Amino acid sequence: MTTTAQAPPSGAGTSRTGAARRALTLIAGVAVLALAVCASVMYGSRSTSFADVVDVLSGTAGPNITTIVESRYPRTALGVLAGLCLAVAGTLMQGVSRNPLADPGLLGINAGASASIVTATAFLGATGATATMWWALPGALIAGVLVHVIGASGAGTGLVRLVLAGAVLSAVLMAYIQAVTLGRPKVFDSYRYWVVGALGGRDFDVFTAVLPFAAVGFVIALVLGPSLNTLALGDATAVSLGARPARVRAGGLLAATLLSAAATAAVGPIAFVGLAVPHVVRALVGVDFRLQIVFSAIAGPALLLAADVVGRIVLRPQELMVGVVTAFIGAPALLLAVRRMRGTT
Repeated sequence: MTTTAQAPPSGAGTSRTGAARRALTLIAGVAVLALAVCASVMYGSRSTSFADVVDVLSGTAGPNITTIVESRYPRTALGVLAGLCLAVAGTLMQGVSRNPLADPGLLGINAGASASIVTATAFLGATGATATMWWALPGALIAGVLVHVIGASGAGTGLVRLVLAGAVLSAVLMAYIQAVTLGRPKVFDSYRYWVVGALGGRDFDVFTAVLPFAAVGFVIALVLGPSLNTLALGDATAVSLGARPARVRAGGLLAATLLSAAATAAVGPIAFVGLAVPHVVRALVGVDFRLQIVFSAIAGPALLLAADVVGRIVLRPQELMVGVVTAFIGAPALLLAVRRMRGTT
């Protein structure tokens, strides 16, 4: 009697292929992030080699090389943290709003942090990156809370109210900022440096101050991953599956607020990272938000550090702020996203 071997079900083979592809993508993403971290430590107004970095880590480098390399540690750590916060916040915003053009700036957080810094600089004499960070953080959080409170009141669609509330609050705060800065040149000089977004000029005190807020926001995002997948099916289907769309959206917006506030307070309002990274990640790993959140936490820091390295090199020995570089990168991403949306409508 002869027997014939049966092929495994096509679904199982497809599942294994998809898992293998995601694993390779994860390995590649971690490798790119590692390269970005190395480049951030190696390159600056004065470049150092990988061997110099190894010597510094082993304690055998000279004092000059040690000082140069160690001065890049805080900005590298801040690049990783801010990139993670912005990318994951963008993923959450696009998930809860089901809008691929959603961005953390919709919550009015950038305007709130900016207004707080301008107020502290103009009337309270705050100077330096650490001092302004302590003022930016509560301003960003208060703005996010106000947008949520306004967006949750009244009649109409909650997400539409939220966006409108963010736009209105941002407009009011920006008018206030212009009124203060135009009459105070010293405040304007300080504000224009911060508002572009930069990783340099900060130390580990800034990193440790915003880390708890970023950690809480990221944990909430990880917990919400499965619920965001259910929410993507539509509110009616989500309710039938036992989910509570209102709570999921509230949790997602809370996490996005904490993440965005931490990043903005630490390094300033850096644009397009929260918009571009989710699109790239979605193209690589699909629509599963559990995977999107994890991969965004890798791709965001890699992109931000790469942009920071480019900014240090192109105008050496001067430096181009990372916010300017990300704008050049993110603008094409926005155009591509709009084109894709037009093609699917």
